[in-house]
Amino acid sequence: MLSALEHYAYCPRQCALIHVEQVWSENVYTMRGHDVHERVHDDSSHVLDGVRLERSLPIWCRRLGLTGKADMVEFHGNQPYPVEYKSGRRKRGVPETLQLCAQAICLEEMFGITVLAGAIFWYGSRERQEIFLTQTMRDQVEQITQAVRSMLEQTRTPPPVNDQRCDHCSLLESCLPGVVAEKQRMKRAARELFEV
Repeated sequence: MLSALEHYAYCPRQCALIHVEQVWSENVYTMRGHDVHERVHDDSSHVLDGVRLERSLPIWCRRLGLTGKADMVEFHGNQPYPVEYKSGRRKRGVPETLQLCAQAICLEEMFGITVLAGAIFWYGSRERQEIFLTQTMRDQVEQITQAVRSMLEQTRTPPPVNDQRCDHCSLLESCLPGVVAEKQRMKRAARELFEV
């Protein structure tokens, strides 16, 4: 699923908890995200000022084995332009830009046309940011796709990172990054203490 790429780019452990262990918890941030996406995911199609807008458009890429739904795809003539909706305020983040790039890769395969850019709409600050999709982003999408596939096939959950990303994560109580990270530190200290 396309959403797994964003989860993995943000935190590989979060991705494994959701997609391998099937763990999910809500917090204020996930609820805001659901609220924004309910407004977007109404499976509608209409034309506004000559631009066809497709909401909740099913997309896929057979080459990479990706499937999902694009929040919205604008069609300027025959040219698709993906728009990803986020609930918060504008920020500089890799996970959401990679998710947008993955959507563009899907649209390229589906329509046989190059997609050079898309946009992220930050619902909290009502800002729209155009993202130009570079080869570096495309390479990262392919690398993360392979990493996610490997993680899913091996059904392994990576150790927690235990950093500032954990503070707002809805899976904090399931992940227990402080406890698990402390356990790892204790094991390492014990190995080093008794090393001959």
